[in-house]
Amino acid sequence: MKLPVMFYVWVTTLLLVTVTIMASMNMPFSWVFYLVVLGQILVVLMVYRVLTDSYKTTKTFQDFYEDYPIGREEI
Repeated sequence: MKLPVMFYVWVTTLLLVTVTIMASMNMPFSWVFYLVVLGQILVVLMVYRVLTDSYKTTKTFQDFYEDYPIGREEI
C-alpha cells in the first residue's frame, strides 16, 4: 500500500506541533524527548518521500506564480 506524500507531511506536522504543546505544558521529559527523536526520523522520511515522489506538472518557469500569472495568456 502506497501512502500519499501529503500523509507524511501531515503526520510529521501534527507530531511536531504536539511536541511543542507538550513541552510548553511541562510534560515529562522522557515523553518529549522520544517524540522529538521520532519527529526527526519522520522529517527525514518526509523529505525523502517528497523528493522521490513522481509528481508531474505542466507548469514551467514561464508561468511565474499561479496567483499572478504573467507571460502566457489563457484563452
